[in-house]
Amino acid sequence: MASPEHNLDPVLDKDGVRLTVDDAVATVTLTNPAKRNAQSPALWRALTEAGRLLPGSVRVVLLRGEGKSFSAGLDRQAFAPEGFDGEPSFVDLARGGDAELDATIAEYQEAFTWWRRNDILSVAAVQGHAIGAGFQLALACDLRVVADDVQFAMRETSLGLVPDLTGTHPLVGLVGYARALEICVTGRYVGAEEAVQTGLANLAVPLDQLDATVRDLTSALLAAPRDAVVETKALLRGAQERTYERQRAAEREAQGRRLRDLAGTGE
Repeated sequence: MASPEHNLDPVLDKDGVRLTVDDAVATVTLTNPAKRNAQSPALWRALTEAGRLLPGSVRVVLLRGEGKSFSAGLDRQAFAPEGFDGEPSFVDLARGGDAELDATIAEYQEAFTWWRRNDILSVAAVQGHAIGAGFQLALACDLRVVADDVQFAMRETSLGLVPDLTGTHPLVGLVGYARALEICVTGRYVGAEEAVQTGLANLAVPLDQLDATVRDLTSALLAAPRDAVVETKALLRGAQERTYERQRAAEREAQGRRLRDLAGTGE
């Protein structure tokens, strides 16, 4: 995928992650196509750092992967006895204490959580394979635009594990419990047509139209006033956890803030 981000100086460029910023739009790119953008703890730390480095001017964050695959998931080197250079292997982590293991997984999860912040809208442009951790990274974003060759799959259960990188909550929210269970337990591929039909993807387009479609979507997302977008995202994100009456109250409170702001009487 070609991208205008290559014309920008990167804010961050390490461990398979590049962050560029162009005014209100930031682009986070997975940059190891030779390994199909396989993920590692170092990559997760770089993703977390990218979130922390976002300037306040950014309203939309685009997530993409170089090469034919968005991300083929966890680098299997993590399960080798030697692990990665300078990193404990997953086998070593399993032999440690419960608190240490929990803290380590929580640290990994941070790479997948900041995309949901109310002050930004995140869009994943997904082509080719998005497997396991790759699938969960796409699910971390607010919106997903996929190429017609996309192949989502949640393979953790097939390996004797569970999806633990924050993907289960959005997956159930998007496709429902029964389909989410079936996708996870069977580990099967979900293609572009099914992704759109079930709500996993907002749009599916031919691969050569993916970049242009994401650019058009970004322009549309930037059209509305920022504060209204932030309030709307917060309302929608919290809707499932609120009762109907609590949601009504949240709408009133948010609208009150917007009206006071527009009238110039906000505190």
